Amino acid sequence: MSQYLDIIILLVVIVLIFQKLKTVLGTRPEMEERQEADLKAAKILTVVAKEIEKQEQTNAPIISSESTAELSDTDKTLKEIPNFNKESFLTSAKKAFELIVTSFAKGDTQTLEMLVNSKLYKKFQEIINKRADEGITSETDFIGFDSAEITHAEISKNNIAKITVKFISEQVNLLRNKEGEVIEGDEQYIQNITDVWTFERALTSTSPNWLLASTKK
Repeated sequence: MSQYLDIIILLVVIVLIFQKLKTVLGTRPEMEERQEADLKAAKILTVVAKEIEKQEQTNAPIISSESTAELSDTDKTLKEIPNFNKESFLTSAKKAFELIVTSFAKGDTQTLEMLVNSKLYKKFQEIINKRADEGITSETDFIGFDSAEITHAEISKNNIAKITVKFISEQVNLLRNKEGEVIEGDEQYIQNITDVWTFERALTSTSPNWLLASTKK
């Protein structure tokens, strides 16, 4: 703010000098007046231009290697992932989270197979099959997110990028027996749930899709 105040003061000075020149040179021939006024104005404007340039250089943001050094290890790793955008990734991760949670509850293995890796898909399938055998049905009403943030990122030696996201969401979860009675959960209770999920993608893959690789509470 101070640099702009200095520039304003300089401009005011120019106006006052021009007024003074007009008064002093008023008794001289018109051509001589104009030449001398122009010369003095040019000198003044040169000084002002230099002052403005000096102010801009003084207040310009300094970009140095220190800004890179301030990055966390996670951010440094994310920068190594080609064409990675944190905001876009988190938006997609939240959509995937909601879809996986609701698909798991419905027993929609076809959708799950497209969103999780083969190892995790097997675990999900086992749980879904066990519930079906016991006549248990699951219901999930996904309310929304309180937060979603990347907490860790790494790239393995075989170029597999892994990104861990901490989700805090609001859900209503129920389990019903074959008679339709609630055996776990409460229809009137909204749970605040924290999940830590890790997504992975091979950097050599032509597919831009990230697959869920692990889940933790």
